[in-house]
Amino acid sequence: MVSTAWVIRSGRYGERDEWALENGCSGGGWREVPDLTGATSREDIQVFVDEAYGQDSSKARTNSVSQLWALRGRISVGDLMAMPMKTTREIALGRVTSSYEYIAGNEPDHQHVVRVDWQRQVPRSAMKQDLLYTLGSALTIFSPSRNNAAARLEHVLRTGEDVGSIGLTSPTPIPPSERSNIGQAEVVDDPESEPDIEVIAHDQITSRIAEEFSGHSFAHLVAELLRAEGFEADEAPPGADGGIDITAGRGPLGLESPKLIVQVKTPQIGSEVVSQLNGLVHTHGADYGLLATWAGLSKPARDVVKHQRFRVKVWNSSDIVEAFFRNYEKLPESITERVPLRRVWMLKDS
Repeated sequence: MVSTAWVIRSGRYGERDEWALENGCSGGGWREVPDLTGATSREDIQVFVDEAYGQDSSKARTNSVSQLWALRGRISVGDLMAMPMKTTREIALGRVTSSYEYIAGNEPDHQHVVRVDWQRQVPRSAMKQDLLYTLGSALTIFSPSRNNAAARLEHVLRTGEDVGSIGLTSPTPIPPSERSNIGQAEVVDDPESEPDIEVIAHDQITSRIAEEFSGHSFAHLVAELLRAEGFEADEAPPGADGGIDITAGRGPLGLESPKLIVQVKTPQIGSEVVSQLNGLVHTHGADYGLLATWAGLSKPARDVVKHQRFRVKVWNSSDIVEAFFRNYEKLPESITERVPLRRVWMLKDS
């Protein structure tokens, strides 16, 4: 059986990402809105929103009402929760373990929450482009409605992999007779009507880079990014490399600090890889170890990195894409012609 799937973004800039994971929560925002525990209908939420945001447009207030009612009245225990993380460009997945709570005395942006058992974090590169588009809404809270998103997110929660729509059972839509408290045109049930163009474009570029650079080609991309950052980088040839994919350093010969030993991994990195890299740094007299990974680190590996943060650094998919943007004009044509980009200007959200 496929449960209802929900997406909650932890702030426009991911300012609540780590807080949500560490405290087993999801939600926040709407700091001007008081405790909604006593609100039992969408109309009750409307009163609170009109009082708090009377200066906003009717559309903005309607969106806030829809999202707050979803948080207060629609998200249920057992529902699947997905949290796109701005800070790491990962998607955190888990199960809702409690209905709405108001945490009195908490920080203003951390008061309206549901409790979540976060069970898995996957890189955005693990999702196919159509699912990323569905997740790329500008709304803070929504229920992804297209591309068989609920069933696919369930599969990702279980396996860490998005296999697409084929062969997965679609959830049964809510019958019209049961939508009296939901409303026929809830924006949270059609998140694609409020797309976040910046997120969608970033996801498309990330997917293109992942498609174009895999295996040894990925290691070559990382080496070119290090060169663009001012390092002299030597790449190991394809095949057995003893755990060292790239050596890099400053200065004309690459012998000046900081000196790096780099391991490049496409699959998720385990704690044993972190320990191996730390040993190689010591053996070869390097200053730091750098792990470059599309699929991120397992939880045990993240814990090891925390204890070796002054020796081992990580470039996840978000860091690699940001380095790609930062150095695009310095990269060789052999790289840029595979991911052709152009700058665009758009109005900033007010």
